[in-house]
This record gives sequence, structure tokens and C-alpha cells, in this order.
Amino acid sequence: MGRIRAQPKGARNIDIDILLFGDRQIDSEELTIPHPALQTRRFVLEPLAEIAPQARHPILNKTISQLKDELGAGQLVQRLTEQ
Repeated sequence: MGRIRAQPKGARNIDIDILLFGDRQIDSEELTIPHPALQTRRFVLEPLAEIAPQARHPILNKTISQLKDELGAGQLVQRLTEQ
């Protein structure tokens, strides 16, 4: 999609983060799996824990539920309700 940014971390056409891919670990210039910040982001862990609570982080060897429960305070995730 011709990913060109006017500024670092700025808007982009598309952004797809691959969080996990089974127990695979990939670390290349183009791709890192598991996502390197997965365990620090409540907005990722909350919904992931709903659909795959027992999925295991292949490097940290902890379940998604465990990672979510270990997060410190300070991040708020709010479920949006359908109107």
C-alpha cells in the first residue's frame, strides 16, 4: 500500500499488527512475532483474553490471561456498546 509517512508514528493507510502466530517466533527487519509490545498494552490484552485466554506467549511462557492480570494500573480499556 505504499506505506509512506510524513512523520514518525504518524497516520498511515493501513496498520496490521500480528500479535501471535501459534508458538512461532519471527524476528526479522520486516516482521517480529510475537508483537514486541504485546505484554504491555491493555488495549490489546483485554480483547485477546476474551477470545484466547489460554493462548501462550512463546517467549514469556505465560498465558494471555496471566499477562493481562500482571499489567499495572494506568491503562483504561472501555467496551463500546452497540446503539
